[in-house]
Amino acid sequence: MEISEQLNCLFSAAVKETADTYVIEVPHEEVTEGFVDKEEIHQVALLSTGRSSVGRESSGSSQEDGEIQDPPVSEGDKRIVEISETGDQGDGLTRVERGFVVIVPGAQVGDRVRIYIETVRDTVAFGEVVERLDYEN
Repeated sequence: MEISEQLNCLFSAAVKETADTYVIEVPHEEVTEGFVDKEEIHQVALLSTGRSSVGRESSGSSQEDGEIQDPPVSEGDKRIVEISETGDQGDGLTRVERGFVVIVPGAQVGDRVRIYIETVRDTVAFGEVVERLDYEN
């Protein structure tokens, strides 16, 4: 499956039924630490995992259960990100899904870059700048 480079965030969520609608909640971190602006209107794509959460025991990790989730990136992934912070060693930092930190050496706050994920650990990943991008108006 091909995923658009315009993707701002990716997370898993259950569909919840209310009185007359169904709701998918956006995790708090996607707004406070990610690229979701609560003042903007967003397009949403729904992808089925092929698994049903009704009447099954959890086979994956879940933040709600206090378990640690797998990193949301894999070695070899390419992403377009905005550098939002500077790390202790002067490297650029960006946050992807669920606020997961990717360290990008040679990038500065405000840079918009295409990165290649070189190394993934449980709590952090390391990316290399492949291309520097201009912001489109």
